[in-house]
Amino acid sequence: MAIATTNPATGETVREFDELSADQVQEKLQRSADAFRSWRRTTFAERARLLERAADILDAESDELGRIATLEVGKTFASSVAEVQKCAKGCRWYAEHAEQILADVPREVPSGQGARIFTRYEPVGPVLAVMPWNFPYWQVFRFAAPALMAGNVGLLKHASNVPQVALAIEDVLRRAGLPDGVFQTLLVGSGAIESIIEDPRVRAVTLTGSEGAGRQVGAVAGRAIKPSVLELGGSDAFIVMPSADLDDAIGNAVVSRTLNNGQSCINAKRFIVHTDVADEFERRLVERMEALTVGDPMNDDTDLGPLASPDGVETLHQQVNDTVAAGARLLTGGKPLDRPGSFYPPTVLADIPEGSPGHREEFFGPVALLWRARDVDDAIRIANDSAFGLGGSAWTRDPAEQERFVTEVETGMIYINKFTESTPEIPFGGVKDSGYGRELAEFGPRAFVNAKTVWIAGDEQSGGGVE
Repeated sequence: MAIATTNPATGETVREFDELSADQVQEKLQRSADAFRSWRRTTFAERARLLERAADILDAESDELGRIATLEVGKTFASSVAEVQKCAKGCRWYAEHAEQILADVPREVPSGQGARIFTRYEPVGPVLAVMPWNFPYWQVFRFAAPALMAGNVGLLKHASNVPQVALAIEDVLRRAGLPDGVFQTLLVGSGAIESIIEDPRVRAVTLTGSEGAGRQVGAVAGRAIKPSVLELGGSDAFIVMPSADLDDAIGNAVVSRTLNNGQSCINAKRFIVHTDVADEFERRLVERMEALTVGDPMNDDTDLGPLASPDGVETLHQQVNDTVAAGARLLTGGKPLDRPGSFYPPTVLADIPEGSPGHREEFFGPVALLWRARDVDDAIRIANDSAFGLGGSAWTRDPAEQERFVTEVETGMIYINKFTESTPEIPFGGVKDSGYGRELAEFGPRAFVNAKTVWIAGDEQSGGGVE
């Protein structure tokens, strides 16, 4: 795939970029390794000061930076600006909390031994981040802010369709005062990833992306004996029970499904609705989806912009067609819009057949998939009948039902009467084919550190023991 900016609202290729040569990659890897040796010795206060400065730049230039994201991936301008501002929030949160999260942890001293024992968290070195296009700023900063505060240095291999965002992130951190080599963007194709992971100067890797990409990156990291964090796809359940506030549930269902033009791992995708309220939910969901305005993502009145690429439209449309061919009901949408750009209409499918793409696969676009559940047991069964396990939500005012969904739905995150979101304060990650490891909260800074055991013997203690 060419490294280029192609406006998905028009199909026009705006700018192309040359891929780094092998020698240029080697130069950047060495610069990263050299920078780590000094960066790891900086204080938390110094790192925090620089991240606070980066946050100030992000806030001050959120409109300009947001326009770049809208140009490259078709996000609505308002959502692009909000994403940049969220990155500023993340920088500030880690600037404030990382030192406490990574403070030495005292350990109990064995009886009769006058020792001082503790765990010290030390950075591991250069970390490669392989990042996707759908939240091109936030996905990067939710890795970079905690990793940099931990004393690591970053190497960003961003998606090939967001080169200007990738370079803008490096520029923001450079202007904030990060020393040369502490954070670098690598304009390379996916074919270069394996050799970069295998390079001994790179000490860890994090990937947000597809299940297939995660399997490949995780396998390479495993062979190289390097830690990895994988945040992969999702097909989040959105469960609605009779006790739910239906107005609230339907409103949030539409917002969650169409957030980021329907291209988010934690979009609500599978709507599992109790039969007692299924007819009303279906009717009102279709009405709300049909009322959305599809158009230019720079316009204030646009609800839904284009998908990020023609390939995305083709894949989504094939999934819809194959699911309908297998027996699903098409309630609205289901056909690419006849206009320039990569637009796909709000679409609703019901009665999803077992084994169809709607049952097995993640739909990355504004397509809602409807199931009917007989009771709580049936809702949990349907929710868990997926290879994915990233997030999910359940809408019910019954405390017993809430507890069952919290306990029995197989996900890394479950939200009650709220749709799934990511925020710096809360751990983020999944189970099953949605990946492993956690980001954000205290897990972010601790993702790539050496938890070193330190045992300082007292004067009266000497010698060793058995393992």
